[in-house]
Amino acid sequence: MFCGSGGIGSVRDVKIISGLPATASRERLDKLDDELHIMMVSIIGGDHRLSNYHSTTTLHETEGGLKTVVTESYVVDVPAENSKEDTCTFADTIIGSNLRSLARVTEKMFNHL
Repeated sequence: MFCGSGGIGSVRDVKIISGLPATASRERLDKLDDELHIMMVSIIGGDHRLSNYHSTTTLHETEGGLKTVVTESYVVDVPAENSKEDTCTFADTIIGSNLRSLARVTEKMFNHL
């Protein structure tokens, strides 16, 4: 489900398919800068333990624009019942899954040009 115009403040419901103990997340788009290739997102709900999660994703061209490096950084509160390591492992696994999915979609788009 997607609520909003697709711009800043829009909210989307995401189905989590990573195999982790979570099935859904609700995310809000906080910043989108096409010129600087920056996107900032906050998780505002879901059936997971990520609290006060905010991420920044940036794109960086390499090799004369032939390749792109995607960097995602985040901050998140560590729940009382979890360790910092468990919380980071959970977030890193979801991010890794999302970035692999993005790579597959992008490669398919590129191969169809």
